[in-house]
Amino acid sequence: MPELNITGTTAVFGIIADPTDHVRAPMVFNPLFVERGIDAVMVPLHVRPEDLAAAMAGLKAQVNFRGLAVTIPHKLAIMAFCDEIGEQGRLVGAVNTIRIDANRRVYGDNFDGQGFVAGLRAEGFEVTGKVIYQTGAGGAGRAIAFAVAAAGPDRLLIHNRTRAKAEELAAAVAAAYPSCEVIAVDGPDKTVQVAVNTTSLGLHAGDPLPIDLGLLAGDAVVAEIIMIPVETDLLKSARSAGHPIHFGRHMLDQQIRLIGDFMGV
Repeated sequence: MPELNITGTTAVFGIIADPTDHVRAPMVFNPLFVERGIDAVMVPLHVRPEDLAAAMAGLKAQVNFRGLAVTIPHKLAIMAFCDEIGEQGRLVGAVNTIRIDANRRVYGDNFDGQGFVAGLRAEGFEVTGKVIYQTGAGGAGRAIAFAVAAAGPDRLLIHNRTRAKAEELAAAVAAAYPSCEVIAVDGPDKTVQVAVNTTSLGLHAGDPLPIDLGLLAGDAVVAEIIMIPVETDLLKSARSAGHPIHFGRHMLDQQIRLIGDFMGV
């Protein structure tokens, strides 16, 4: 397989974070550049919040710098440096990708939720016309709720440990997509066809299950967005109970494709 070859014409991309020791984007995008024969490289950029303005000014001044993947803690703050923000980025209130064009204009958007929906579809699970239940109304949950609603489900049921937060998100999603019925709920029911965990429960051994599987119909799909561990306790339990399961890695796989398209690679 060809190797990454950096030359004087190589386009530069980055992933911006603080810290950067956890980021995986360079390990994904650089092989993708090689595979597609694209003269580009992605590097980690460790930028502290107080230095974000200076970093963005510097990156815009570099003619061969083309775009950024954006992660904690910059997803909200970087919006102030965007000249234009896509629909999902505006609705979610956070940006996880930017591109910089030849005129040095900055375009931002959020592909977290779209990656989840595309990941489901890639594995043969549909959202459109279905009853979707999600637990979690935090940052990831917000992105997924708007993207799911955009895909046209029959109903979207949103649960959160603090019910007021679920009600707030449900109202925001319903306002953005009035044709979609969005309801804050205390838990799933037998009408649910896809149930997704968007909380952090499952990251650590011994975490309580975020979804009461006994409340679901036996054929309901149980989905995760957690990637490590690959098979959370929720997915193990769902598999044992006979539910179709959906892994968190599929969200990342499809998000990479969407981000690559957005960045023009």
